[in-house]
Amino acid sequence: MSERYDQGMKMRRKVLGDEHVDRAEASKTDFDAPFQTLITEGAWGSVWAGDGISLRERSMLTLALLAATGNFEEIPMHIRATARTGASKQDVLEAFQHVAIYAGVPRANHALKLAKQTYAEMEDQD
Repeated sequence: MSERYDQGMKMRRKVLGDEHVDRAEASKTDFDAPFQTLITEGAWGSVWAGDGISLRERSMLTLALLAATGNFEEIPMHIRATARTGASKQDVLEAFQHVAIYAGVPRANHALKLAKQTYAEMEDQD
């Protein structure tokens, strides 16, 4: 694999945790391996590994963009990642309030619902 892939895998594990990445890697097939390489290099090895902003800020941006574009299935994973990125519950609320104003209340409302559920699950696991 490439240096960017290795950097991406390191960042992916840092943000999502070994357990999550190990599960994803175990379910990877020949069919989706090229896609997994693409996101590991592009998202994790380039965007997340950049040094222009903090992981906390990247986390907030990612959650806001996911909510604004209606990609709700990724929100719980990225809420769990806030435990590693330093984004607080207040940070997430602020991000979703921006979504409400600039992208629509229904999307922000659904994102908040998912965040509340995920935070509750995280607290139950502690």
